[in-house]
Amino acid sequence: MGATRNAGKRRLSKRQRAIYRRRRIVVGVVLLVALALVSFCVYSLGRGAAAAFDATWGGVSRVALERGEVTTPHKSSGVKDCSAKDTRLLLTAKTATVPVGGSLEFVATIEHEGTDSCLVDASDSGRVLTIRSGGDVVWRSDACPAEARQLLMAKGDKDIQSMTWGANRTSDQCVENQDDLPKVDRGTYTAELSLKNAPKVTSEKVTVEVQ
Repeated sequence: MGATRNAGKRRLSKRQRAIYRRRRIVVGVVLLVALALVSFCVYSLGRGAAAAFDATWGGVSRVALERGEVTTPHKSSGVKDCSAKDTRLLLTAKTATVPVGGSLEFVATIEHEGTDSCLVDASDSGRVLTIRSGGDVVWRSDACPAEARQLLMAKGDKDIQSMTWGANRTSDQCVENQDDLPKVDRGTYTAELSLKNAPKVTSEKVTVEVQ
């Protein structure tokens, strides 16, 4: 019985064992190359998708809105600018009076009332606060350039920001230090909010007294 079992086993020569080892090595190398190629393809697809996203929504930042968070894409996204049909501006003053040489804080609100998403520049250069004395423009928030703050707004979104007027008068040139601007006299002034890219979008006028 023992002799029969030993006879049934196939004995491999050294040459055959070497061939089988080489075959196993080749198969292992092929599997490693295949895994490397799959990993590279997955990585490349991921990088490509990320690059496409950045090209569409480059420089995305987050802006706190009353409803939640919205993205801030560059204008290259191709989304339309907000218009009077999409947008409502609200302006309120923290107080109705301010002493000569003092400062007055306003609350500027942009509301989206349309059905389609749109872009609005909510920086001090895009969403402009204007102070007037009668028909005379006394001060504008866009007297100095400001970095764009593009908001992608959808129905129901609100952006609320504080804006401060130092009871002074804007000069013909940009003056970074507002304290260097001449102060206005006592009197009655009106404040209004508007969108530079959509002049028809304005808030109701707010009357304040400099005393």
